[in-house]
Amino acid sequence: MPKATRPIVARQPASDPTTIHYQVGIASLHAHTFAVTLRITSPVATQRVSLPAWIPGSYLVRDFARHLSGLQARQGKAPLAVRQLDKNSWEVDCKAGKALELRYEVYAFDNSVRCCWLDPQRGFFNGTGLLLQVAGQTQAVHELHLLPVKASPTWKVATGLTPHKINTRGFGTYRAADYDELVDCPVEISDFWQGDFKACGVPHQLVVTGAPPSFDGERLLADCRRICETEIRFWSPGKKPGKQAKMPHHRYVFMLNVVDDGYGGLEHRNSTALICARRDLPRLDQPKAPEGYTTLQGLISHEYFHTWNVKRLRPSEFASFDYTRENYTELLWFFEGFTSYYDDLILRRAGLLDDAGYLKLLGKTINQVLQTPGQAVQSVAQSSFDAWLKYYRVDENTPNITVSYYTKGALVALCLDLTLRTDSKSATGVNLDAVMRSLWKRCKGGPMAEADVLAVLEEISGRSFAAELAAWVHGTKPLPLQALLQAHGLRVVQDPPALAQQLGLRVTESAGVVTIKNVLSDSLAERAGLAAGDEWIGVDDWRMTKLDDLPLYAGRAQQVTALVARDRQLVRLRLNLPKQAQAASWRLTVTDATKVAAWLDDKPLL
Repeated sequence: MPKATRPIVARQPASDPTTIHYQVGIASLHAHTFAVTLRITSPVATQRVSLPAWIPGSYLVRDFARHLSGLQARQGKAPLAVRQLDKNSWEVDCKAGKALELRYEVYAFDNSVRCCWLDPQRGFFNGTGLLLQVAGQTQAVHELHLLPVKASPTWKVATGLTPHKINTRGFGTYRAADYDELVDCPVEISDFWQGDFKACGVPHQLVVTGAPPSFDGERLLADCRRICETEIRFWSPGKKPGKQAKMPHHRYVFMLNVVDDGYGGLEHRNSTALICARRDLPRLDQPKAPEGYTTLQGLISHEYFHTWNVKRLRPSEFASFDYTRENYTELLWFFEGFTSYYDDLILRRAGLLDDAGYLKLLGKTINQVLQTPGQAVQSVAQSSFDAWLKYYRVDENTPNITVSYYTKGALVALCLDLTLRTDSKSATGVNLDAVMRSLWKRCKGGPMAEADVLAVLEEISGRSFAAELAAWVHGTKPLPLQALLQAHGLRVVQDPPALAQQLGLRVTESAGVVTIKNVLSDSLAERAGLAAGDEWIGVDDWRMTKLDDLPLYAGRAQQVTALVARDRQLVRLRLNLPKQAQAASWRLTVTDATKVAAWLDDKPLL
């Protein structure tokens, strides 16, 4: 490995536009703390600073300031008093126009895509969790200087920020046009695996941390390129070969953190932070990839699609962010749901998924919605608005009162797409693809409202879709999935649901212990009095080590006594068993391959 070189640090000339300077170094790898110095070239007399309470793309107030400590301020050699105003903002009484310096540390031990992480193997941070916002100067040019890590000389830097003066390993100075850009470019610092490719002429970088020796990086790189090129052509159809596509970014960085068990992603303007399990990576000398590899590909597809759909084309409420509080919108069904519709469809169009694999994933999404009682309680528009309160705060009652704007939003997209294609029959280009591209053009790749969706749907189809959006987005009645799927060459086979679903339960099973996780509304389990947290020990006189033991010990009985442990007390409950399995699990089969291909390959119905 080449030796790390000293960062090239230049003195700022008098004409330099930057006024906000951050220096980030390591306070302690073992204590998991970053050391940050913030220099404000021209502060006001009473300068306020704050740390965001949330990160765009993850709609929950996380109060990142709880990890900040030791905040000190000075002008020259004179220390200044720092006064805390609320949970995430501070005020410094200082001289106006004279450089102000603040120093602090941030504890970084959140191994997710949302905040900050630091240990002897890896460093990572989002600016929202590390870099204070300077009141009144958020539109100024911001500069970030990354110090090399002496204890880890092989570490490198990956980020979507624009380099200004950096060394061969990426340490040094980066610039951002404003605070929003600064905190929308996460930073990976580690001895990562790196691969580079061009998609439609645009440079892309893939960095992977924590991969095992069996990792087939070249396969992941090639598949990632196919996904990117398919999505670029989706948004820029008709690109001539050899000509670079018109893109919202000049380069893109995928940052993949590989862990023992984990999954997730968070989109950014020209990068994404991803997490996957090691077992889901493609492996050398194994042509057949693990089953979880398709899930990883879908994650990559999803986050990259967000480059257009939510990072540029976005809710009007997100035209500018207030980092101190919730930013509400009813449109997450569109931005997350429609992206969820396209993520797997893109894999199919890229040739990474066959028809059977795609239909299996689509069936899984359908069943997730159909088997959630909350779909009849909460509309997908309400789900979007309530994301701050309910989506990230899952509890035992969540399935009964909520529906996911990801999954049901994806089904709304499916219904719109198939309706447009059904109405148009043999017409070319009357589909959801055209709607997405027309929205981009109408809103100039910027803020949009539901009224824009309705306007474009009418423009594309020649009729109003107000009734459909009122029912599908703002209502709670079932979507017309079966009829639309049948019209496009698919048959819905209704299979008996799993025993847990018949009883109205969601359980976990570990080491011979069956623990109830959720009791669904108006179910046999709810009527019997079973509750979340119960350990289901047995039925009648029999010990039960897994739920599928129930028919074995029940025989032909229509009612059994369930023995559960609740708060260390044994409770006996009379449980009625299902008289017959109700068909509640959908499986999609092909009846007309031509119609299915017309939809999945985006061709007109003939």
